[in-house]
Amino acid sequence: MTGAVDREELRGLFLFEALTDEQLDWLAQRGSRRVYDAGATVHREGEPGTDLFVLLDGAVRLSRLVRGEDLVINETGHRGAYSGAIRAYVEPDAPYSNSVVTTRPSSFFVLPAGEFAAFMRTWFPMAVHLLEGLFLGVRNTEATVRQREHLAQLGTLSANLAHELNNPAAAAVRATEQLRDRVAGMRHKLGMIAEGRVSADTIACLVSVQEAAVERAAKSRHEHRTPMQEADLEDVLVDRLDALGVVSAYELASVYVAAGLDVSWLDRVVAEVGEDQVDGALRWLAYTLETESLMDEIQDATGRISALVASVKQYAYLGGSSVQEVDVHVGLDSTVVMLGHKLQGVEVVREYDRTLPKVPAYAAELNQVWTNLIDNAADAMGGRGRLLLRTRREGDFAVVDVCDDGPGMPDAVQPQVFDAFFTTKAPGEGSGLGLDSARRIVEKRHRGRLSFTTGVDGTTFEVQLPLVQQLV
Repeated sequence: MTGAVDREELRGLFLFEALTDEQLDWLAQRGSRRVYDAGATVHREGEPGTDLFVLLDGAVRLSRLVRGEDLVINETGHRGAYSGAIRAYVEPDAPYSNSVVTTRPSSFFVLPAGEFAAFMRTWFPMAVHLLEGLFLGVRNTEATVRQREHLAQLGTLSANLAHELNNPAAAAVRATEQLRDRVAGMRHKLGMIAEGRVSADTIACLVSVQEAAVERAAKSRHEHRTPMQEADLEDVLVDRLDALGVVSAYELASVYVAAGLDVSWLDRVVAEVGEDQVDGALRWLAYTLETESLMDEIQDATGRISALVASVKQYAYLGGSSVQEVDVHVGLDSTVVMLGHKLQGVEVVREYDRTLPKVPAYAAELNQVWTNLIDNAADAMGGRGRLLLRTRREGDFAVVDVCDDGPGMPDAVQPQVFDAFFTTKAPGEGSGLGLDSARRIVEKRHRGRLSFTTGVDGTTFEVQLPLVQQLV
């Protein structure tokens, strides 16, 4: 039901009490009274912002959508309370930022958004320019800082990745150089065979022993001996090699110990080739074992490089569509890899519910959330401590916990944790946008919820993501 509103009724509203008669008449001519029953929806969050609503009488409840449910943010019966298209003169197409429902029969002065914008620009042009400049300035400043934050984060991740790639790459280069020396030694031994200085029977024995030694070395890689056990075994082998008159017994003994070979194996070689050939035979076998070990090292190093590249692809979701069915465990693990250098002194513990279904999500953006939370956890622990990553299902939500065992957050800090530009870090070390960005991604983009608990035993950030949802 609609009706007219006169000048004096508008003058009684605190929002309009300082306006002139001409201005009040202008509003009265272009606006109207609108009456709602109790429980009626005045406007709904996310819908086009078409009107400005000013409460004339009655009472309303304001709410915001969180996790698919309306969270009440205010209830009021204050005459003159306003809501709706309050930024129409700055953002003409802005949707309603909240929902309003009447809690008893209510009436409103309703002014179309276009008329409200025209009123402000006609009667208060200087104020509009100032507010517009302030609004756009804050938005542009925030966008610039966010861009710098993303670039800084990218630089940190790039440095971490370079460090992580450098270790296996350097190991592969080092192993390749050593392998070249070992192959050169084996070529020398092959020259001796070609000259006929080693009999065919001895060669057959060497090949047999060589194959057995390589097989034993492969099994030894899965065995675990203490440093004391290895030292004792090495001493026994050195004594036996010295007794056989083998030169550089200590160097050979360390190779054999690494391969898991003992004195009984050494005695078998002596029995197979004879003591007159044992020196050359043992060196030949040492070359073989070192070659196998170096090839294993190269394989391991290149495998680590491949795994890192795969983690980068998973982290960035290269080549993927914007919205995907995401396994949150893959994103968490790839983020840990990307932040590996920063987590060197941190024990990472995973308590994953592997039955957790995939989540419809903007995958790359979700990984930004994991990055911000894990990076903050590492900072809170000072680079030393225990990081717990835990997943579980609660009803229709996937839940991810990022827990640190740092000192917790002071009471004074807690209310501001998610505020943009708020940071407890030293100047230049943080923009204060990490948690604000994480909350925006979780709550605005994924209709989820980001919360935290904190105490003297540490802090836990909890991310709840709907398993079925319409992303925005």
